[in-house]
Amino acid sequence: MNPSTLEFPGGIYAITPETEDTGHLLTQIEAALRGGVAAVQYRDKSGDIARRHEQASELVALCRRFKVPLIVNDDLRLADLCDADGVHLGRDDGTVREARIILGKHKFVGASCYQSLDLALAAQAAGADYVAFGSFFPSATKPDTARASLDLLRQAALQIHLPLVAIGGITLTNAPALLDAGADCLAVLSALFDGTDVTAQAQGLNQLFTTESEQ
Repeated sequence: MNPSTLEFPGGIYAITPETEDTGHLLTQIEAALRGGVAAVQYRDKSGDIARRHEQASELVALCRRFKVPLIVNDDLRLADLCDADGVHLGRDDGTVREARIILGKHKFVGASCYQSLDLALAAQAAGADYVAFGSFFPSATKPDTARASLDLLRQAALQIHLPLVAIGGITLTNAPALLDAGADCLAVLSALFDGTDVTAQAQGLNQLFTTESEQ
């Protein structure tokens, strides 16, 4: 049984673009929040520890204004230091059990499961709050990543009793197929932040969930 007392929200899961410009980053994320994204993940692979701490802390404060969780990608220590709302763990980022011990039961712990239902089942048994599969489509962020299938999502929807996050090259055009296959959350970066109006992009993506609920 999952020890967390929280439920990870379904909807658009915004992945932050990597940038040295903290002010611009905050402006972009605020625009996405105004467009109704359900969660934000801070993702920065740079080795600039001071920048990462500053940006994560600022984003935590911003997201709390909108009552939206801020999740830190790959870095349990940073998630703990900046009092983020949770951590997202990749294959080599520690265990769900370790994250739960450090962050406690009132924080989210998510796990990348790539193209593996077995990894998702293990994460569920360990107490994760959500699992993520991908990459489903070609992505500029990770162009050479192996592809996950819609059939994997369908199988996961039958066996995993946690929110299912789909990631990788998601657009307004291909997102409906993911929702039809069982995805609860769509993790997006380019589809949000490559346009000129981030709020409008977020609103357009959110409309997919309204349409889905009406069917």
